Amino acid sequence: MYGAPNKKHAKKLLLLGSGELGKELIIEAQRVGVETIAVDRYEGAPAMQVAHRSYVIDMLDGGQLRSVIEAENPDIIVPEIEAIAAATLVELEQEGFNVIPTAYAAQLTMDREGIRRLASEKLGLPTAKYEFANSLEELKQAIHKIGLPCVIKPIMSSSGKGQTICRTEADIENSWNEAISGGRAKSTRVIVEEFIQFDSEITLLTVRSVSGTICCPPIGHVQRDGDYIQSWQPHAMSPEQIREAEAIAKKITDELGGYGLFGVELFIAPDRIYFSEVSPRPHDTGMVTLVTQDQSEFALHVRAVLGFPITGVELLSPGASHAIKATIESEDYQISGIEQTLNVPNTQIRIFGKPKATIGRRMAVILSRGETVETALQLAQKAAAKIEIK
Repeated sequence: MYGAPNKKHAKKLLLLGSGELGKELIIEAQRVGVETIAVDRYEGAPAMQVAHRSYVIDMLDGGQLRSVIEAENPDIIVPEIEAIAAATLVELEQEGFNVIPTAYAAQLTMDREGIRRLASEKLGLPTAKYEFANSLEELKQAIHKIGLPCVIKPIMSSSGKGQTICRTEADIENSWNEAISGGRAKSTRVIVEEFIQFDSEITLLTVRSVSGTICCPPIGHVQRDGDYIQSWQPHAMSPEQIREAEAIAKKITDELGGYGLFGVELFIAPDRIYFSEVSPRPHDTGMVTLVTQDQSEFALHVRAVLGFPITGVELLSPGASHAIKATIESEDYQISGIEQTLNVPNTQIRIFGKPKATIGRRMAVILSRGETVETALQLAQKAAAKIEIK
């Protein structure tokens, strides 16, 4: 079943979306003899640099998507981003293709409305109050119901694009414009969320496999403008909070079904834990697992989708990650300070190799270990300060 990728018996994995998370996923798949194909909307994406083959297509064009999948006839189709022609994935699954974790899960989690309604209205999970709006006037009405401050997001986006905190009525029009310009698939529908006062926000990496469902130790993270800046593992929580978080994660992932790793985002408030979002794939905050766990989130995802057993996850060391973002626009950028960064003890850097730098784009990540989370965070911050993109 598994072997050298040039043999007919090798499994074939086709990755839809080829960013930095996909790059690590491709590497892990190749470690167990899987043939890999990377697909994205631009040439030279990170995962394309390590895949056996790659394609550049419009990911929202169902015809182009179908053409590549039918030509390659993969054993496993792994979506890595939200902006994909989801209806085509559903059709392909009905025709016998294996979409990870399921086409239903991929389609539902691609828009915030579908997953929020599932969590709140069907499963009864605690969430922030929310409303939807299709115009600036509807947005004003929704904000009147939710109250200020509130969070406004596009229905479909990634890495926090288009997300703002609306604090006053004077901010409404700007928030609307940000959401519309930052969203994907040309949607003019936005979600308005109650601004929850929480102590912390976490990602609970949850793995569904032939061995059942397990959760990794919680990962704490800091976001800025909706995009992650730092993450650390483990995040301090009481045993009761962990049980509550794991129950929420199991309920939502059981509903989505299939095998694979899910990134379940939760708000930890003084009185309860709120469900926020879920992605049916490795999570950006989970890059810290490359230095903290005996199996990274990428290794866990590959093992799960291939049907291999996963009996547990061991935390080897506290650790932290720190994203490196571009502050310039350039197709000829350089990253300096690597030598100084690697002089920081127990620290690594992963450079993603993106062909173009744009302001705010994640270009690399610092990964540090420490005897405590606090030590790891200090090391990661110290190392990140030495990196310059110019």
